[in-house]
Amino acid sequence: MSQPIKIGLVAGESSGDQLGAGLIQALKAYYPNALFSGMGGDKMLAEGFETLFAIDRLSVMGFVEPLKRLPELFKIRKTLFNHFVENQYDLVVGIDSPDFNLGLELKLRKKGIKTAHYVSPSVWAWRQGRVKKISQAVDLMLTLLPFEEAFYRRHKVPVVCVGHPLAEELSMETNTVEARQQWGLTDAPVLTVMPGSRAGEVDTLGKLFLDVAQQCQNKIPVLQLVIPAASPERREQLSLLLKEYPSLPITLLDGQSLAAMSAADVVLLSSGTSALEAMLLKKPMVVSYRMGKYTYKLLSKMVKVPYVSLPNLLADEMLVPELLQDDATVENLRAAVLDFFQQPDRVAELKQRFISIHKSLQHGGNETAAKALVQLIEKN
Repeated sequence: MSQPIKIGLVAGESSGDQLGAGLIQALKAYYPNALFSGMGGDKMLAEGFETLFAIDRLSVMGFVEPLKRLPELFKIRKTLFNHFVENQYDLVVGIDSPDFNLGLELKLRKKGIKTAHYVSPSVWAWRQGRVKKISQAVDLMLTLLPFEEAFYRRHKVPVVCVGHPLAEELSMETNTVEARQQWGLTDAPVLTVMPGSRAGEVDTLGKLFLDVAQQCQNKIPVLQLVIPAASPERREQLSLLLKEYPSLPITLLDGQSLAAMSAADVVLLSSGTSALEAMLLKKPMVVSYRMGKYTYKLLSKMVKVPYVSLPNLLADEMLVPELLQDDATVENLRAAVLDFFQQPDRVAELKQRFISIHKSLQHGGNETAAKALVQLIEKN
């Protein structure tokens, strides 16, 4: 009997755990007896995956924390490398976490093990020179977004766009009425406010966004406000902040960001993944962000794209307002939010554009990824 196919997966975030679990399911259709191991979370474990380390060991952010954790991270990478080489794995797939995974993939590929990377880093936006390392590290790049695929093709890197998993999961039509009924919201206008998932983001944007909400309620007295807290820590942080706004009719939720956006007429959010989610839910949005003066000055010189939010990047035009840094004022944000409430024709047109983009992101997801990886495994 032939040996079972051995596939390594390395995920370092909860989103990667979800992608990994879906990928394992899809690959089992081709290789029912395949062995899957490496690094993953509970969803991957539920699919029969064997993990050598807890998934949260790769969850490091900022500049200082990764430096403190370098010895541990190097040890994890060495252990994974030895595991895959000594057991002669047929393929290793790094799922996101590019700073960790691309180095591992490079070493494995030099040892003759086929490698792929699932979810492109934002190499198209900044530090584009990284594409040279990527071309050396991977046999195949699996991207979520069409313009990423075009970027890699220009740089002669084998690539397949599998689409964004949320584009497959979320319906073209959002049931706003049902979402509002969950929390007893009426049919009066709803503004969902999302100042970020990190403590620093809430510190920087929380008061700004609530000041904007207060100004909008002054204009629309029946306005209802919804805020999803990304974690128990963020809920506590927001609860303290909300004491300064006793007159605001706010529904504070534990997580449930998709449902919170589904209930909205307009979303005011920090730049990030939530902008893509709001677009897929067909919700008009105002995107904003602030960071340290010198950090912003440095990053603005490095970024090579004209927009920061995915709706605008995907459309290659300013579909939704982006008010960043010095432009992120109460007056500017208030005007942009109220503009959506006051211009239904503009909102209707925007929703049609969002539907078109949503369809462009449906490429089969994990099924397409699995098919591409099987072709890579079986390619001599």
